[in-house]
Amino acid sequence: MSSKVGAIVIGGVLILGAFFIGSAVSGFSLFGGGEEFTDVGQTVVEQVRNVAELTTVQVIESTTIEKGNDFGWLNWARGDRIFMFVVVEIGAGIDFEEFYTGSFEVDKETGTVRVVMPPAEITYVAVDNTQTQVIDRSTGALTPGDAQLESDARQVAENVLVENAIKSGILEKAQENAQNVIEGLLLELGYSEVLFETPRAGS
Repeated sequence: MSSKVGAIVIGGVLILGAFFIGSAVSGFSLFGGGEEFTDVGQTVVEQVRNVAELTTVQVIESTTIEKGNDFGWLNWARGDRIFMFVVVEIGAGIDFEEFYTGSFEVDKETGTVRVVMPPAEITYVAVDNTQTQVIDRSTGALTPGDAQLESDARQVAENVLVENAIKSGILEKAQENAQNVIEGLLLELGYSEVLFETPRAGS
């Protein structure tokens, strides 16, 4: 019933992320004397938070939805039905405000950084009102129709399309984008390797 009409991935491009951060922290000395790797400090944490937009994933999904009631042979009198084409833009990403200095654990001998990543989540859902349209609306002769029916149909469509986007891997792509940008940042700053951990729900 639903069909994906397009997908726009606004990703965390590794080179762009590295350039952005490298410019922002130019002149910042990360390593003391070149003998030992240092912990990730607040300055770097703030730069990590600033790259949130570079990791956002957006998809555009559409579906047709039918909602209403069915009174059988009495539909001519009491029926109320709407048939809509709904287009929705869905965004996913990481809550970068959850990063703090404790999110980064540095092996000061090898330069390996372990990063505790918050899980990707749906960040917004917006109906495209310029493309969404009512294809058909019918009401019985003895009913004025439910004024809330169109809003209810839009909500059902949103739920269906968000579920479709999740099944299609939007959260995994957002997670991958975020990790690519953070890895590029930390490698650019001189760390040797970046490993990622995502805590289990409820931990």
